Parts: sequence; structure tokens; C-alpha cells
Amino acid sequence: MSDDTPPSATAFSADDECYMRRALQLAAHARDAENEVPVGAVLVQGDDIIGLGWNRNITLNDPSAHAEIMALRAAGEKLSNYRMPGATLYVTLEPCAMCAMALVHARIGRVVYAATDPKTGAAGSVFDTLVSDRHNHRVAVEGGLLAEASSTMLRDFFRSRR
Repeated sequence: MSDDTPPSATAFSADDECYMRRALQLAAHARDAENEVPVGAVLVQGDDIIGLGWNRNITLNDPSAHAEIMALRAAGEKLSNYRMPGATLYVTLEPCAMCAMALVHARIGRVVYAATDPKTGAAGSVFDTLVSDRHNHRVAVEGGLLAEASSTMLRDFFRSRR
């Protein structure tokens, strides 16, 4: 198994793939429009997209402006609520510990990510933050959807900056 495909990889639905492709478009936007690390996120509740996000740390001078956080902020504003029970987050890179805890606090039901993050991943790669049984809320986690596309985008981005 390559390091791009986590052991939790499962069969994904056509909707899952569609939402992840949208997240990849947002990652490309982060890279192309804002010269940010290409990570994109789409937050879905039922059949509705409730939040979109892409990395904006550099643009906003904000260390918390990760794609997942930006999607949560947009959804919170749209829903007038800080909780999104049952929502699914599609993100192109495994969430870090900061984002994982925000997802737990928002009561996200499911996280689907593309590429693993072997340095700071908090959905089982490095930390078990999203899948910890210590939380009073459980988040279902599935990884590996369109992992190669995301990994390639990230790898190419970092190579171009060296």
C-alpha cells in the first residue's frame, strides 16, 4: 500500500467523489489565486453544500485559516449555528490536530479525506485525534478518496517552492 492510501480506504459513492473533486478545485484555487498550500474543503449536510474553504493562512495572516476551519466558519454563518450534526466534510488532506478538534466540537458526523498527512495527520496517521474514544462525540473517518490527485498537487506545489 502506498503512503497516499490509508488503511481505512473504502468504496466511496459517486456523491463522495463529486464533493471531493470540488474540494480539489478549491485546493487548486488556493494554489493559483492565493499562492497558498493547496488544500480544499467542502462541508455537506444532507444534499446541501453548507460551507466551502481553502487554505488562507498566508493571505489572512491567520494560523487558524486552514481549509477545514474556513469551511466550518462559512457553514456556521450560513446555518447561524456552531454545530453541524451529521454533516460530512470532504478535505483534500488529512486534518491536523487543530482542525480535528474543531470538527469534533462542531459535531461533524463524517470526514472523508484524500491524502494522508504523514507529518501532522490527526485522523490516524500521526495522531488519533479524530478517532479518539475519549471524546463524547464520534466522527466517522474515511481516507484515500482521490488521494493520488491530492498528493500530486501538494508534491508539485512544494517542489516548485524549493
